[in-house]
Amino acid sequence: MSRATAVRLPLPIKIQRSILKGSAKIPAPVRGVMSRLTAVNSDGDRLDPSLALVATASAYIPSLALVGESVTGSRAAIEVNSAMMAQTFEHFAVEEDLLIETDSGAVPATRYSVEGRGRGLIVFYHGGGFVLGSRASHDSAVRALAVASGADVLSVDYRLAPEHVFPAAVDDSLAAWRFAVRKAPDWGIDPRRIAVAGDSAGGNLSAVVAQQVRGEDVVPCLQLLIYPVVDMSRKRGSMQEFSKGYFLTEAQIDYFCDTYLESRDQLSDPRVSPLLADDLSGLAPAHVVVAGFDPLRDEGLEYADALEKAGVPVTVERAGSMIHGFINMALLSPEAHAVVERMGRAVADAMDGVLISAG
Repeated sequence: MSRATAVRLPLPIKIQRSILKGSAKIPAPVRGVMSRLTAVNSDGDRLDPSLALVATASAYIPSLALVGESVTGSRAAIEVNSAMMAQTFEHFAVEEDLLIETDSGAVPATRYSVEGRGRGLIVFYHGGGFVLGSRASHDSAVRALAVASGADVLSVDYRLAPEHVFPAAVDDSLAAWRFAVRKAPDWGIDPRRIAVAGDSAGGNLSAVVAQQVRGEDVVPCLQLLIYPVVDMSRKRGSMQEFSKGYFLTEAQIDYFCDTYLESRDQLSDPRVSPLLADDLSGLAPAHVVVAGFDPLRDEGLEYADALEKAGVPVTVERAGSMIHGFINMALLSPEAHAVVERMGRAVADAMDGVLISAG
């Protein structure tokens, strides 16, 4: 059992969790009626009613906001709030806390395996704006991906800002990838069947790792980019459309950017904004997931388009009714759960494709 990913919920939060579990069982016809009352975006998508409640609550209830008054408090809150909305899983055969030794110190990680040996391995980088988030905040998300894909997961606690600014997170993420490549045979996994995955800031790190290891003997079989931040250098239409009121806000994005970077002169560095890389050809195949009510939606779609134009195999899921962070909200929304299931199938297909191509 992983001790690093366990989150103890206070009694009031346990009560809220029970209420949320009940709301998740609302019959589909009733949800359909509720959805007629929610917001519609410029693409004609209608906001999922359960996630509409989350978005509204995060705007008006400080304890549910993504960013609070202090970094320490915000980090604790994201773990508690994620656990409150987490799905319930049976214990996995392997839930192992590890340390990845690097020149800058040890990087904590947790390895998950549903049955002890998966069809491959997902190296997962959590979201949180490079400032928040942890293995604990994304415990349910990675378990869901493991179950849906049949793959093992290595969940990485890379260093966070402001204590460790760019490029510390990149360095740790790359070190975790190389560790996974070395250790995979010991875990009964073909190194060619390793994917990188992450949400938001973790999607950024997944894209950056895929670029950094391009041309090496072992590269990812897939980069699963879940509502990724891929270009911090400019703001697009979705940033204006969803500037506030949909969980992640423009002001929070600005805060994360300024906390992560020592200087805005670093915005054009491809390790910060992978969309700005001079050459995107030859990268690992990508499955890009964007949320319909997310300030980061447009840059995710733009990166998918740029990869495709560079000859990279790309699939895109436009989760039109979702908000940013929905991978941690699958307990509340059947549609969020279904999108995560499809992410898992995309990973499984990529890993099985390696076996086919190997003949």
